[in-house]
Amino acid sequence: MNDRLLRALAREPTDRTPVWLMRQAGRYLPEYRATRERAGSFLALARSPALATEVTLQPLERFPLDAAILFSDILTVPDAMGLGLYFADGEGPRFERPLRDEAAIRALSAPDPADRLGYVIDAVREVRKALAGRVPLIGFAGSPFTLACYMVEGGGSDDWRALKTLLYARPELLHRILDVNARAVTDYLNAQIEAGAQAVMLFDTWGGQLSHANYEEYSLAYARRVLAGLTKSREGRRVPSILFTKGGGAWLEAMAASGCDAVGLDWTVDPADARARIGSRVALQGNLDPAALFAPPERVRAEVRRVLDAFGPAPGHVFNLGHGISQHASIDSVAALVDEVRAYSPKMRGSAQKIA
Repeated sequence: MNDRLLRALAREPTDRTPVWLMRQAGRYLPEYRATRERAGSFLALARSPALATEVTLQPLERFPLDAAILFSDILTVPDAMGLGLYFADGEGPRFERPLRDEAAIRALSAPDPADRLGYVIDAVREVRKALAGRVPLIGFAGSPFTLACYMVEGGGSDDWRALKTLLYARPELLHRILDVNARAVTDYLNAQIEAGAQAVMLFDTWGGQLSHANYEEYSLAYARRVLAGLTKSREGRRVPSILFTKGGGAWLEAMAASGCDAVGLDWTVDPADARARIGSRVALQGNLDPAALFAPPERVRAEVRRVLDAFGPAPGHVFNLGHGISQHASIDSVAALVDEVRAYSPKMRGSAQKIA
């Protein structure tokens, strides 16, 4: 098996920097759009293990990536709690029954992943079987705080007014939601690991919306609880975990001390500064600006080299974007990104060895 990703996450030497992309299976690919059309809707696609397997593998057929990430959605967990997930045209994900009263919050409970989320677990098994050892499979979940944002707000938001009103006016109720979410996410990720996921990632997409003081209390504390409860090894090998907080550059040291194996960096973070602050405590993942993929391939190649130079040749870097790939990304530019990582990173390592 190509295990560069797993070795890099363990901060072990690799012949080149492994590369995968957040949302690598998605709307920028015409084959994905065709499969989604065939499914009839995003939710129908996500709830079909066979179709989820198909789209998970699609980017690997186009690009020589070093990992597959399960095709799913972070909001499957609150959907399984009974909040009624749906997708409105032009509005993104919405919930029919957002958490707006104390009774609903008190009644919230963590779902059994084998029951309410069995279609995701079946997809993990099918993808792992279809990969046949080609590359590792990454499972994932939203962080307790990010899930709470959607659960309280009812969907996306510019200012997260309902969530922040709850945080400041009734913090005990938000803690109640976060506590249930932490248990639900831990169970969900462990079910993915049991089904065959070889690494897991916790997406804290909205943690960066919190004040400095509130990030620890409402986001990181619950992410730490999830990480502590994860299955640490399976099939004789460690199952590494990646923690990514969009906008989390102020808290890198705390994230590195959270119990994760790697910290994901968004595009606003200087990789050299992150290396200096974190050292070799954990691996680093990132962090090309996703908007770079709107540019022609030659410009993308230059940006890839700049990012790789900033991280340096030390072990423990996984090349990725600083957030998910845009549906408007150029396929030729994505191909150039992957090719440049594969071509340039071994030269970096060779130059470093000669200097040493």
